[in-house]
Amino acid sequence: MQATITLLPGDGIGPEVVAAAVAVLRAVAARHGHAFEMPEALIGGAAIDAVGDPLPAASLEACRTAQAVLLGAVGGPKWSDPAARVRPEQGLLKLRKELGLYANLRPVSLHPALLDLAPVKTDRLRGVDLLVVRELTGGIYFGEKRREGDVAFDGCSYSVAEVERIVRMAARLARSRQRRLTQVDKANVLETSRLWRQVTTRVLAEEFPDVALEHQLVDSMAMHLIAKPAAYDVIVTENLFGDILTDEAAVLAGSLGMLPSAALGDSGPGVYEPIHGSAPDIAGQDRANPIGTILSAAMLLRLSLGLEREAQAIENAVHRVLEQGLRTADIAAGGPAIGTRGMTEAVLAAL
Repeated sequence: MQATITLLPGDGIGPEVVAAAVAVLRAVAARHGHAFEMPEALIGGAAIDAVGDPLPAASLEACRTAQAVLLGAVGGPKWSDPAARVRPEQGLLKLRKELGLYANLRPVSLHPALLDLAPVKTDRLRGVDLLVVRELTGGIYFGEKRREGDVAFDGCSYSVAEVERIVRMAARLARSRQRRLTQVDKANVLETSRLWRQVTTRVLAEEFPDVALEHQLVDSMAMHLIAKPAAYDVIVTENLFGDILTDEAAVLAGSLGMLPSAALGDSGPGVYEPIHGSAPDIAGQDRANPIGTILSAAMLLRLSLGLEREAQAIENAVHRVLEQGLRTADIAAGGPAIGTRGMTEAVLAAL
């Protein structure tokens, strides 16, 4: 297969972890007879410094013409003023909107060797294998924003069509797993949440009667994610709630550095990235955990390129490395640790 994968290394540790995933992708391509062209483009703070735009037109075009996009991270103290007119995260939000990436998929499955890392009792973590599907281009993040005197306003709106498409995607994913879907809202207070609950109930009844549906209020869901995470299969929710719950779910894995994600639309390239941020405090120190980005590359192969065998090979390699006891600092629990390059080399050897 020939494919173009646009790289957006971004800021902080982004370039280091993207380089790790690129090394793994090149190894997979060589072994399985593929040709991956992987041009780099600017995003985030690096793009602001270079051209004054967090997502330059050239970067957006490079993403539009690719089969998939691999992203590192954006942001850092240098650009952290919330009152600034131009900020790194604006590039990420624009990328999602322009590419129509309305669905964020964040799988959370735990390696048995790492169960003791999470600040949750080990017996509650056994069997955890859940998928959070977060709506990514609507809601309060994209609503009207204004300030009038002493009052600030952020608008949150959703249409029936926006809810239908994300619920359908989540239900299809649930159908391929354990056929259980949990919809999370705040329907006792918010009108948008009441729309979400109504539309989800109708779509599941009419189109996915074989998928069991449960509704949860977001505050109780936050508690259940920690108290009984193994009870859930696929969770679907709106943008703000999904942002918060997915970061909470990352605690179950013991480190933000372990988990991948995908942003998908109905057509065009998907964007794949680890769920962690730019971690500027450890940038350039060979300390970042590349596993989340490497597993994001596996999701890229599976979901955008249809290369299931190759994706599984990467996931198996990561599994074997962790079984061998190799750890980066964030998952070493005070024991011996290897660096970004050392972990990358270990995964390459396991491949």
